[in-house]
Amino acid sequence: MKTSFIAAFLSCALLLTGCGGSQEEKEAEEKAAADSPADALQAIADKAKEMGDREAVDPVDFRKLKDLLPENLVGMSRTEATGEKSGAMGFTVSTAQAKYQGSSDEKLNIEIVDTGGIAGVSTMALAAWSIADIDKETTTGYEKTTKIEGYKAFEKYNNESKSGEINILVADRYVVNVEGDNVTVDQLKQALKALNLGELGDLK
Repeated sequence: MKTSFIAAFLSCALLLTGCGGSQEEKEAEEKAAADSPADALQAIADKAKEMGDREAVDPVDFRKLKDLLPENLVGMSRTEATGEKSGAMGFTVSTAQAKYQGSSDEKLNIEIVDTGGIAGVSTMALAAWSIADIDKETTTGYEKTTKIEGYKAFEKYNNESKSGEINILVADRYVVNVEGDNVTVDQLKQALKALNLGELGDLK
């Protein structure tokens, strides 16, 4: 999902909130709209505005992010760990990545991105699912938004290839991506929970 997805939701929300004539009509519409899709759209618009109003801050040193990536994760050994701070035109992000290999074909890729230096709309572009509700099933798998450890998350898995990913947004700033091949959904979740998300959210 890209920014066009967000724009579509925001446009709908603006249309819904901008309609109406007299105060009585507006109140009647609000009452009729209770527990309706319009409420969900308004909630999305409110969240998007909240994130869009955030001011950019200096991202943390990528080495702090690397420190959160353990040498061993769900029975797999870390084979590579990298990090960098990059940007252009005054906007910067810090990123840390690690690759893990199991005893057979199991693989995990972990990425932590501090979007503090680009804030607002740019953060939403990286985690558009954080302001949406998704629940989809196919013949081979599924994708859905959910909550993990109290954080909004996006979960996607293919039963045939035994591959999937879990993305999570911490403190409206840190995007954590866990991708795996030849792994179970439980392994993906265990890998994510093994990261110290509380410590991540407190980094400055």
